[in-house]
Amino acid sequence: MAGDLLRTGASPEVRASHADRDRIADVLRVAAGDGRLTLAELDERLEAALSARTVGELAVLTADLPEGVGETPVEAQEVVRIEQEGSSTRRGERWVVPRRLEVRSAWGEVTLDFTDAVITRDTLHIDLDMRAGALKLPTRPGIVVDAGALVTNYSQIKARGAPADAPVLLRVRITGEIDYGQVVVRPGRRGFGRRRPPA
Repeated sequence: MAGDLLRTGASPEVRASHADRDRIADVLRVAAGDGRLTLAELDERLEAALSARTVGELAVLTADLPEGVGETPVEAQEVVRIEQEGSSTRRGERWVVPRRLEVRSAWGEVTLDFTDAVITRDTLHIDLDMRAGALKLPTRPGIVVDAGALVTNYSQIKARGAPADAPVLLRVRITGEIDYGQVVVRPGRRGFGRRRPPA
């Protein structure tokens, strides 16, 4: 985080790099996913992070967040491949969203649940090749799904997303082809934020 830059002896007046700004933006997105920031706060802080000139300005944006927020124990992969036939696959609690997902499925269901997902990037490209099955995407506010480039043969797309005015956490772009199936986009049952463990 920006605080790490200051602890290493860098002056608050040192100019911030693009990498510094991107790192803080990632921390803020994860903090919003954890429920530590509202969508309005996230939008405001992201704008400030991207226009920050110094590491001191960046440090202020994460000063009220606990140490370790935004540090993902598992590095997000560039490409993840899901292959199945006659079965179901689910990515759920705390799964780390990669940059690209290649889905090859026949006679089965693939569920990508974004309600508790760890989002470290702002875009996800899903390359879909599905026959006689369903791709289900439970979402939360800030997740925007675009299936406009997906080729549908005797298939349907059912989309019920978050309000369009919510700040964007993740853009999901679906391309490829689906035959005799459906893509279902709906708000997750738990809504925004993580499920809290019982006291």
